[in-house]
Amino acid sequence: MSLRLGPTFRDALSAASRPLAGMWVCTASPVVAEICAGSGLDWLLIDMEHSPNGLASTVAQLQVAAAYPITPVVRVPIGDVVTIKQVLDLGAQNILVPMISSREEAGDIVRAVRYPPRGVRGVGSALARSGRWNRVDGYLENADAHVSLFVQIETAQGVEAAAGIAAVDGIDGVFVGPSDLAASMGLLGQQTHPDVRAAVGRTFDAVRGAGKPVGINAFDPAVAQEYVDAGASFVLVDADVALLARGSEALAARWIPADASESAPRPAH
Repeated sequence: MSLRLGPTFRDALSAASRPLAGMWVCTASPVVAEICAGSGLDWLLIDMEHSPNGLASTVAQLQVAAAYPITPVVRVPIGDVVTIKQVLDLGAQNILVPMISSREEAGDIVRAVRYPPRGVRGVGSALARSGRWNRVDGYLENADAHVSLFVQIETAQGVEAAAGIAAVDGIDGVFVGPSDLAASMGLLGQQTHPDVRAAVGRTFDAVRGAGKPVGINAFDPAVAQEYVDAGASFVLVDADVALLARGSEALAARWIPADASESAPRPAH
């Protein structure tokens, strides 16, 4: 019996005739992930860095997303060899690694996703979902074709090194993180500050100059459109938790009088 894996995010970007729109999945809920997977969006980011996702919840979300025409990307919490190995073995074909600020760090991450002799990824595909428990013929020999690797530039140092990072063989694209970038520039919470947006623009130019696609996170539709117009090939435009938070707040604003909270009884503890 032989199984075939789906295309990677690298393949999806290469085939796309427009920027790909996606959303964060941060609830660690397979039910929420499945609802979002059926939304019609192009891609999902399953976040392990700033969400309560572990290995078990991540593999469950990959499994439910597999039933839909959407590309899941997993953001690992750190560029650690063991963590990357485990997430790849779960069957994640697309990895995003945060906080990459130099060409050397990018090279280390590439080696973490490749098998020897080109890398240091541990060999365990016969035991793992990655190779479908030895049901994908030639998985080890063709592993590079089954995995795409994206790195996140989100520091001032990373901006200056963006061209070198993007040029590393094995880096399939760069994602810019405006929030941490703003913090690294002394502008905490000001990701739309003109200096931050100028740094984003320099990063876009450097990555695109290296021939690689560049993406970004922008929940404000107007800002997202500006980044698309500036050359972003993939954009995260919202998050499950943000949609739930803003949607529930809108319900409260519609149905609860403004002064009701002052007179409402407090629950007993």
